[in-house]
Parts: sequence; structure tokens; C-alpha cells
Amino acid sequence: MTDEEMELYLEAGKIAQKILNEGAGMVKVGAPVLDVVETVEGMILDAGAEIAFPLNLSRNEDAAHDTASAGDERIFATGDLVKLDLGVALEGRIADTALSVDLGGHEALVAASRAALDRAIALVRPGVTTGEIGAAVQAEIEGRGFLPVANLTGHGLAPYSIHTDPTIPNVGIVGGAVLEEGMAIAIEPFATTGSGRVCDRSRIEIYQQLAVKPTRLPSAKRILEQVRDRRGMPFSRRWLPQDKIEIALSALVRSGVVYGYPVLHDVPGSFVSQAEHTLIVTADGCVVTTR
Repeated sequence: MTDEEMELYLEAGKIAQKILNEGAGMVKVGAPVLDVVETVEGMILDAGAEIAFPLNLSRNEDAAHDTASAGDERIFATGDLVKLDLGVALEGRIADTALSVDLGGHEALVAASRAALDRAIALVRPGVTTGEIGAAVQAEIEGRGFLPVANLTGHGLAPYSIHTDPTIPNVGIVGGAVLEEGMAIAIEPFATTGSGRVCDRSRIEIYQQLAVKPTRLPSAKRILEQVRDRRGMPFSRRWLPQDKIEIALSALVRSGVVYGYPVLHDVPGSFVSQAEHTLIVTADGCVVTTR
């Protein structure tokens, strides 16, 4: 990693940390979900950065990939546990960070994901395996009486790409990738009162362009034109022209040009917390860009 790249990662992290904390302060009982999402995304743009992915704002048993829809009328309620997962990009160098906002009765669960993240960060240095990190996350969460979400993971970061190798599990595995100096990674423990595994909902609000192929539909062409400058970073259905959007997105998904990210949820009635930071692996440890 060059000095110039490191500076971009550090600046993106500084912006992300500030905006995430301000966004968390907007999550209050009775506040509209759409207002919070649009305000936070607007703050990223106002800071001169790009939105690396639509603000994930997932509640209760929903662990990830939810965001506001166009015209969303949902509001936050007493007892909600709200995950804010935010991405900031500067020249494609991404800061990915998340926290959980407790609107009633989930203090211990929120503390579990935070403590697991801190324990994982303390291990990061060249030569450590991702399996060791996963084992530390699992031990911390289970030691507090909850389960880690086994089929959600942390990940590497690369220019304009939010999910690259290495995969960083939230449970212990044998071996795994070996961390190397210069890697950009995101560690994100999820703690749950549920089953410890998430499944897909039918709700899809976040998409990502995976390929470039010709399409005949004018509405599909409009979507691809609008997201071209994102260079493969995910986008929200809410950002698109709403005319014939369902037909266009369905056609793009079927052809393999676009992928849709379903909302991921644990069992009904459960609660999931999340904490996440972006790190750069250094010669003697790591730098946390989002703290």
C-alpha cells in the first residue's frame, strides 16, 4: 500500500466515523427511517466523498442489507435494535463501519458485538489467521450468553470493491487466510439472541452491477447509465428513476448484469447486534481507520 493510498483510507475512515456517530444520534423513537437514511447519505456527499454502498439500516432480527425504499413510511419504535452500517469511499478507497443503536432493553447484546470487535482488533497483525480472529469473536460473544452469526463474515477491501479476500469469520475455523502487511480489512461481529444463522427475506433494496452486457430495455439502459460512475459499488433501488423499475431490475438480474442483496434475518422475535471497523494491517499490528 502506498502512502497516498493510506492517506485516502485514513481520510475516508475519519469521515465515516464522524457521520456514523451523527447518524446514530438521529435514530430515535418516532423518527422516520427514510429521513435518517437520506440525511446520512447526504452527509457523505456533502463531505466530498462517495457513498460506498447505500446506508444499511436493519432492525431487530434483520441483520443486514436493509435500507429505506422510495416513499418508505416506517418509523423507529420503542424496543427496536437498529444496525447502521455505513460506507465512505475516496477515490475508491473504502471505510466500512457499523454500530448498533438500542431503543430499549438490548444493552448486553450491543456490548457483546462491541467487545468481540475489540478483542478481534487486538489480535490483528501479520501472520495471524482469520480462523484465530473468528475464534476470538465466537468466544467473546458466547461467553456473554449469545451466539455469533456464523454465516455472516468480515471481509477484505479493495479499490471500489467492498467484499474481497480475505473472508473473516465470526466463528472459529481451522486455518483460514493469513493476514499480511498492507491488507485493508473490515471486521464485523454480529451477536444474536436467535439461531446464529441468517436467511434471505424477499425484500431487496440494494443492488450491485456485476457485468457489462447489452440490454434492449430502455428502462434497463437508464439504470446502467445512472450507476456507471459507481464502478461496481452497490446502489439503492431508491436512487433510480422509478418508471418501470421492477421490469428493468428483474431483467438485469436475470441476465446476470446486476445482483440483488436480500435483507438477511435471523428467526422472528430475535435480535441481532453488529459492530464494525475498517483496519489496515501494519508491520507491527494495525491501524483502525474508523475509530
